[in-house]
Amino acid sequence: MSDIKEKKVYNEISHLLILVGHTIFALIITFETFAMGWEKWALLMIGAGVIVSWFAHIRHVATEDMRLWFFVVLMMCSFFFYGVHLNGTFDLAVIMATFIVLFTMSGKKGLITLSQISYYFTMLYCVLMLIFSDSEFEITYISRIILHVVGITVISWLSRNVIDKWTYVLSESEEEIKNLTESTERLNDFLANVSHEIRTPINAVIGLTGVCIEKEQDEAIKNDMVSIRGAGRKVAEQIGDILDFSEMDRGKLVINNEDYMLSSVMNDIVTEMKEYQPEGVELIIDVDPAIPAVMNTDVQKLKKIFKALISNGLKYTNEGGVYVKVTSEAHSYGINLRIEVTDTGIGMTDEELERVFERFYQSDSSRSRSSGGLGLGLGIVYGFVSLLGGFMTIKSTVNKGTTVNVSIPQKIINPTGCMSFTHPDKLCLGAYLHFDKFENPMVREYYNSVALNIVKGLGVTMHRVDNAESLVKLRESVNLSHLFVGQQEYMAERDYIEDMTDDTLVIVVANGDFKLPKGSRARVMEKPFYCFPIVAILNSDVTTRSISGKRMKTKGIRALVVDDEPMNLIVAKSIFHRYGMTVETANSGMESVDICRKEVFDIIFMDHMMGGMDGVEAMKRIRTDIDGKNQSIPVVALTANAMSSAKQMFMEEGFDGFVSKPIEIEELERVLKKTLPSNAISYVDEGDDEDYEADEKKDTSKADASSETQTESSSDSDEQNASETDKKDSPSVIRSKLKKAGVDVEVGLGYAAGDFDFYLVILNQFASETKEKITSMNGYFELRDWKNYEIIIHAVKSTAKMIGLSELSEDALMLEMAAKGENESYILENHSRVMTDYADATSGIYDALGKEFNIDAESEVSEDDEVMEFAPSQSDDVMEFAPSTEE
Repeated sequence: MSDIKEKKVYNEISHLLILVGHTIFALIITFETFAMGWEKWALLMIGAGVIVSWFAHIRHVATEDMRLWFFVVLMMCSFFFYGVHLNGTFDLAVIMATFIVLFTMSGKKGLITLSQISYYFTMLYCVLMLIFSDSEFEITYISRIILHVVGITVISWLSRNVIDKWTYVLSESEEEIKNLTESTERLNDFLANVSHEIRTPINAVIGLTGVCIEKEQDEAIKNDMVSIRGAGRKVAEQIGDILDFSEMDRGKLVINNEDYMLSSVMNDIVTEMKEYQPEGVELIIDVDPAIPAVMNTDVQKLKKIFKALISNGLKYTNEGGVYVKVTSEAHSYGINLRIEVTDTGIGMTDEELERVFERFYQSDSSRSRSSGGLGLGLGIVYGFVSLLGGFMTIKSTVNKGTTVNVSIPQKIINPTGCMSFTHPDKLCLGAYLHFDKFENPMVREYYNSVALNIVKGLGVTMHRVDNAESLVKLRESVNLSHLFVGQQEYMAERDYIEDMTDDTLVIVVANGDFKLPKGSRARVMEKPFYCFPIVAILNSDVTTRSISGKRMKTKGIRALVVDDEPMNLIVAKSIFHRYGMTVETANSGMESVDICRKEVFDIIFMDHMMGGMDGVEAMKRIRTDIDGKNQSIPVVALTANAMSSAKQMFMEEGFDGFVSKPIEIEELERVLKKTLPSNAISYVDEGDDEDYEADEKKDTSKADASSETQTESSSDSDEQNASETDKKDSPSVIRSKLKKAGVDVEVGLGYAAGDFDFYLVILNQFASETKEKITSMNGYFELRDWKNYEIIIHAVKSTAKMIGLSELSEDALMLEMAAKGENESYILENHSRVMTDYADATSGIYDALGKEFNIDAESEVSEDDEVMEFAPSQSDDVMEFAPSTEE
């Protein structure tokens, strides 16, 4: 599309130049006519031709080609009028050469030919006139005429060659551009598919690690799990960066504007930045309280801008701090949100500043980068800021630091300031903050600025002291309602400060790992020290003393989770159960519709990419089903699609919320707050949630029993599970048997967050599905139904990879690609072998689990025996498979 526009613009420019040349030539003829006494009647025709030409050009009368030929024919008529006068005979070559150059720009060889013929005809006329005129025909005329004719001939030939070369280059370029465009599209499609595939196991790692962290008591193991979760999140973020850059590169970025509160955005950013903050580096955030409470922009892109700028500053700062200042500037359309991020890091040279927006550029790692990355951060920020209509500047000095300024236009929804107090008249604030403890003078200046701006912006008075003696005098002279105290200051005067908690709310500004002593009545405000949490504390009940960690609970909420991948259901169920939800699952869109006709839920989490009926269609059927009981229940899209346009698509389709995989707890809780009634959400202290582990164990045992005894009576399940537990081999024996079966246990444990018992549950789930999946694939193989075959083999590929069957996963991937491309020959050649390997691997897994497995993968695709019957179900279009002998 852009090539067509560029070509159109170029044609308009060339036509305009030709028309300007026509006008100038008409003016020259007018001058010559009056100067030389030529026929003046012709000027009327020439002038009318010029006027009509400009009118046609401006009003776009007829097609471009028709207008162009009209201009050129008029120019040739004017040229002939000029040439018939003998005193202009030897000027004709110069004029025509100029015309030919102009016409060459149009790329039309026909105009060159017309010009050449017009010149020959006019010159012949002039020569005849010279011969038969009364004036003497000089011998030098012959050489001059021949020279002019040859010159025009050569120029015409060169112009045609230029047009030919130009046309050839353009065609080659267009073909190359087309190929590059197709390659880029394929690459971006590949990135989207890779994202879906990688995010599925990452979802398991992050989600299950989070669940295990909450249950784990051993601090060493818990720290390792936190590291695993952090690594998983970084991988997910880097995948997101690649996809963002890919969309930006091909101009496919989409703006999803929505109303937002800056306080919510900053809370999310601060939470995410904690894991990026190096030890000994301060993060200081200064937000202007006058910024409007509710604004409108693309919140996700705004968050990424904040996150990239802050993380980039932390990455290149070894000592000192990163100062984030957020202000606003009023305009007729709303405001410009101004973000200034300054660090005391290594800075950049002039050369690095020039290259900072290049793809995959990173500053010299030898100059102390504290973490890795793809080098896309500032490039993505620049792209997002430009897309949102803003601008970005960078200033930097080597070994002194860098300052990045961003300004982004915002619509104002609620002009009220983003911070206010409930009872400002009851506040009397004190601060025991000794900023001189920071060695870097810039950090001291940043903290002083934050404190000053909070006081001025909020219109309150804060009595600040920096030593214990001054604190004692302050307490004696002023009745403080709140006292903010630094971590080190608190520890130095702990007994005295704890004594103040009887009549003053004491808030200790501390690092995340700081714990108050047992029995303390003070509160902890985790760094960074900035206005939003300060206002939240000042607006809270002064008599409330405990602000220990809280857990969101949604007890009594019935949730339906829909996903066609059983392992995803296990992970999702574990995550949602932590909130006290009663969780039911469905493994297909059609099954979710059927369940919603029988049962009532409070919320539905719907996967998008499912075989048969996808999540969008399932959601719409649930909403419009007159027999259903959940038409008005909120439905949240739960998907690994990470493209920026995904959220817009889901919201336009009718979903009430969007949660991307891997599930981020903060994002999930934000959606729960938005979609569930406020009275359905409560908070409990971390230590008081006693029923969580008991319920978790109960649900886990039920899940294990369900997956292992699906064909047995439920009344005998507990006894049989106990019996199987007694017979189960030791972990080392199971590992040995799995290795013999070709299973890479370590890879599988990585996807199971290192939990061997949970890994066994996943193995059991994988093995229990094998017979059904082989039967289905054989059926689709016989019918040559490669679309449904692709869906099943896609699931085998993912699940095999997650348990450690890498070779089977690779084979399944090749079959999936062949099915997608309808490459029958490859499938016919390899299907039986892969099915046999699949069955053999499952047999080995069952042997390791102490069970028996029997299936002849090859016999089910035998061409001699009619083992299977295939018939459409009466209720829907899903194909059912049943052995003819059993029928």
